[in-house]
Amino acid sequence: MDNNQLHPDSLLVSSGRPHGHGAPLNHPPIFASNFVIGNGEELEYARDGSNQSWSGFETLVSDLEGGGMSTSFSSGMAAISSVFQNVPNNGNVALPTDCYGGVVALVNEGKENQQWNVKRIEAGDTKTWIEVIEKGYDLVWLEGVTNPMVEVSDIETICKTSRPANTLVCVDCTFSTPLNLQPLKKGADVSVHSATKFFGGHSDLLLGVVTTKNEELHKKVQRHRQIHGALPGAMETFLAIRGSRTLALRLERAQQNALILAERLNNHPAVMVTRYPGLPSHPQQVR
Repeated sequence: MDNNQLHPDSLLVSSGRPHGHGAPLNHPPIFASNFVIGNGEELEYARDGSNQSWSGFETLVSDLEGGGMSTSFSSGMAAISSVFQNVPNNGNVALPTDCYGGVVALVNEGKENQQWNVKRIEAGDTKTWIEVIEKGYDLVWLEGVTNPMVEVSDIETICKTSRPANTLVCVDCTFSTPLNLQPLKKGADVSVHSATKFFGGHSDLLLGVVTTKNEELHKKVQRHRQIHGALPGAMETFLAIRGSRTLALRLERAQQNALILAERLNNHPAVMVTRYPGLPSHPQQVR
């Protein structure tokens, strides 16, 4: 059966595995920097390409995203940086007012170095997001669910907006995971994850991943990984694949527990404000 026909829960169990008779069921971690030179098509030096430790995880993420090409990195911020390197000097960047602190630090550094111009937009201000896309901002950075204040943007409406060729729309889906949001299917150019979080699931790895359907952008991202040395570790990608096998079960329980906790806190006299997208009181309620 084609992977596109499989439910995401099934993909989590079946995708990213070796093929062929006699192959191991799981990709083993390959601890190697150099490889035997062959006919020129095989990997010769780890930094110059991928190996099975990484490619298994990248295949899994691509399948979960509904297609595209994935590139794994040594951390979520390494993955994010590979996207920002596409912004030209004096380029324009838009990102949410509530946004992951690492991204804010990266953007502020670029602004201080007069590398780019920055506009901050409320996550729920769909009208302004559409305006900056139509104006041709070089990078429009969204978060599926913002970190840390769990605000929600209308990703589908924003991402389907017609835009100039220079504009990249990227969605950080770390909090959403591909089980809740597949931005490439909504019209985004790039999807980013800190696999350190839900994919790994056990607080024992650092890993990031970028997925796009744009082949030229994919090559740029891979080139950035190569020349900046932001390679994932063999053990980290092995652990990420293993952690991903239980993602559906873990995420379902986490969401159930979060809603129960949010409802209790929302009714607690000592709590002034409870922020959770599943509550009716949330400004962008999601059910």
